[in-house]
Amino acid sequence: MADYLQVTTVADSEEAAKRLARSAVAARLAASANVVGPIASVFWHLGELGEGQEWQVILKTTSVRFVELRDHLLAEHPWENPEISAVQMVAGASAYFDWLDRTTQ
Repeated sequence: MADYLQVTTVADSEEAAKRLARSAVAARLAASANVVGPIASVFWHLGELGEGQEWQVILKTTSVRFVELRDHLLAEHPWENPEISAVQMVAGASAYFDWLDRTTQ
């Protein structure tokens, strides 16, 4: 895993998404979070094709904090099986990554 990650999840309301973002950042499991939405989603759920509106949460963290962040999101998320995925940040400004390290320690 890279040193820096963008972790995403989604929620069914702006309020739920902001609550997830706020709790993760307050716990210093992520340095920052963005809530984007509403977004249109198409998905399989309980064997049926579904559509709906969701709000995406994008959290910035370090690979060292990922497991704690994932576990936090699983515990705080209102859904039984939420999407939680991570992508590597492979390049960026050194000062930003320094801030990310300091903020999540």
